[in-house]
Amino acid sequence: MQYYRLILYVIFGVLPSLIWLSYYLKKDLHPEPKKMIVKVFFYGGLITIPTFFIQIWLSKLLNQLHFTSYPIIVEVFRWFLVIALTEEFLKYAAVKLSMHHSYEPDEPLDIMLYMVVAALGFAAVENVLYLFSPIDNVPFNTLLQTTIAISFIRFMGATFLHTLCSGLLGYFLALASLKKKNGLVLTMSGISLAALSHGLYNFSITTLQGPISIIIPTAVIMGLTIFMLYDFNEVKKIKSICKI
Repeated sequence: MQYYRLILYVIFGVLPSLIWLSYYLKKDLHPEPKKMIVKVFFYGGLITIPTFFIQIWLSKLLNQLHFTSYPIIVEVFRWFLVIALTEEFLKYAAVKLSMHHSYEPDEPLDIMLYMVVAALGFAAVENVLYLFSPIDNVPFNTLLQTTIAISFIRFMGATFLHTLCSGLLGYFLALASLKKKNGLVLTMSGISLAALSHGLYNFSITTLQGPISIIIPTAVIMGLTIFMLYDFNEVKKIKSICKI
């Protein structure tokens, strides 16, 4: 592969995450240390490696369950459990690992923010990998236009979805930090709802056909966006020292 293609894929793979990162950081009234933001972003990107291998292993396991007579069941398991659940749980794990022995999260909003940052790191690496294409011997202008188009679609779709699902989980983690007795229940609820939203989006755009394949993912994005806007503002009002 030519070096210019690699550079092009890295730039337009990471760019959607950086744009969203800039947007979310402006929402924080008390900016977090840049060093910690970079660290969480890096861990979010790094966690894609074990996620990839776990998903391959789970996919092979799924294929051994002999559900070939019920392909819809295979797709449900694939998108909701193999893909969505592993990604949402491991993005959460990335934040836990990067925050180990750290006292940076000093208010509930920080938890939501760091979950979003980890999601953007994850999406950045995922986008770069997604852009890699076996297409050869095409004019540079065609390659550039295709790369920009895919990057924009990922910016509005997959990258944004990652932030919304992780933000949803971050909200439940923020509540868990305030309600210690129900902490585990709230954490598990957050992971489950994030995975359910993520899985529903992926399942509908890849498996369903007709208008519903557009209506459902659009509804998921809009619903999560409204939730994010409302609860981001609500969590801002809470003043309490907390840890993930």
